[in-house]
Amino acid sequence: MGNPRIHPLIEKISENMEGLTPKGRILGKYIVFQPRKAVFMTTKELAEACKVSEATVVRFVAGIGYDRYSDFQQALRDFVDTELTLLDRLDIADMKAPGAVRFRRTISAEIDNLQQLYNSLDVETMEAVVAALDRRAPIHVIGSRLSYTLAYYMGWAMTKIRGNIRIMKGSDRATIDWLTIAPADSVTVIIATSRYPNELIRLGKLIKRLGQTLVVITDSGTCPILQFADHHLIAASKHIPYLGSPTSMSCLINYLVHELASRQGDALKDHQAKLEQAYWENDVLFNMKDINGKTPE
Repeated sequence: MGNPRIHPLIEKISENMEGLTPKGRILGKYIVFQPRKAVFMTTKELAEACKVSEATVVRFVAGIGYDRYSDFQQALRDFVDTELTLLDRLDIADMKAPGAVRFRRTISAEIDNLQQLYNSLDVETMEAVVAALDRRAPIHVIGSRLSYTLAYYMGWAMTKIRGNIRIMKGSDRATIDWLTIAPADSVTVIIATSRYPNELIRLGKLIKRLGQTLVVITDSGTCPILQFADHHLIAASKHIPYLGSPTSMSCLINYLVHELASRQGDALKDHQAKLEQAYWENDVLFNMKDINGKTPE
C-alpha cells in the first residue's frame, strides 16, 4: 500500500515514471513540481509549457491510468485543492476583477459543478444511501467547519421527515460519547469538504471500529474519510473555490431528503402534523391568524 499522505495522482506518476518516454518524464516532472500551473492548462497549453506535442500529453495521461484528460485534470484539481492554504486561494481568486465579472464567474462555476454532479452520480448509489437513511434506526449527522453548515441543514430537514435525528459538531468532544453509546444499528452521516478536518477523520475511524453504518458525503474521491465509509456520495467540484462551493452538495442533500420523504407514506403526514401542532401551540412561526383562528384586523 502506498503512503497515505501521497496523493494518488502523484503516486501514479511516480510509479510509472521509469516506464515513460523521455518526453513523458518531462511532463511528469512538470506536473509534480508545478501542479498549481498545470491544473489550469488545456492539453495544448501543457504541451507548450513542456515543449512536447499534444499527442504526447494524451499518451502520458493514458500511460498513468486515466481514460480522458478531463479525468486526469479532475484528479489534479483535487490534489491542488487539498494542498492550497487560504493565502494560496487568495492569490488565484482574482479579487481585483470588477464585481460584475466575479459574479458571473461564481455563477458559471456553480453551474459547471451542478452539471458535473448531474452527469457523475448513478441512481443505484444514491438509492443505497436513501435506503440506509430509511432504516428504523437513530441517525447522526456530523460536520465540521464549513461542512457543519451543510450537516445542520441536512439534519434539520430530516427532522421534518422522520424522528430520531441528532445533529452533531465534529469539534464537540461529546460527539465521541454519543457515538460510543449509540445503538449498534445506528447510521451516521459525515459531511466533509476540503481541506478535511482531522476531527472528522478520527470520527470516521471510530464509527468503523464501532461497527455502525457510515455514510460519507464529500466533494472529492480523495477525501480521507472514504476509507471508513459503507456508502458514499461525491459532489465533485470542477473549480478550486476561494472559501467553499456548497451548491452541489446542497442540491444532493435536497435530493436525499425529498427521496426519503417519498418513502414514508402515511407516517410522513402523522409526523408533520405533530410538528405543526407544536409550532401552533408554542407560537414558533409567524402566522397571519391569531391563536383563535381569526385574522387580526
